[in-house]
Amino acid sequence: MTKILVVEDDETLNYAVCKHLTHNGYAAKGCTDAREGLNALYTETFDLIISDIMMPNMDGFAFAREVRAHDAAIPLLFLTARDDFLAKERGFRLGIDDYLTKPIELDELLLRIMALLRRAKISTSKRLVVGNLTLDEDAMRATVNGLPVELTLREF
Repeated sequence: MTKILVVEDDETLNYAVCKHLTHNGYAAKGCTDAREGLNALYTETFDLIISDIMMPNMDGFAFAREVRAHDAAIPLLFLTARDDFLAKERGFRLGIDDYLTKPIELDELLLRIMALLRRAKISTSKRLVVGNLTLDEDAMRATVNGLPVELTLREF
């Protein structure tokens, strides 16, 4: 099951996001501050992180910096009331993967999560499947409908 860490200091929103994610087949863990989120990250494995920016004690930017020091590849989505370009730029330069401004539509959040997880899986996988075509980088083999396709190294 896909595990998602939700770091949001607004307890009502944190609960709503976690409940919606759980209802849609994800395992969601809610944390109400960044330090609690980091502790969870160091003790559990997550497939994606959702974080607010404006939180007490440690803001989302510092949290993102810590996350990237711990794991450079985990998808990280900022969910925040800040809609200014400077905050977006700073977040993306720190390594976040997506940015969604509040108020949010929970179903849009789900779509963004699906896209982030799909891209993360493609980037870490040595195997790419598109329709009936499969490219396996480790085996340097291509198949269509399960049948091998002869390709040169350059074509591959």
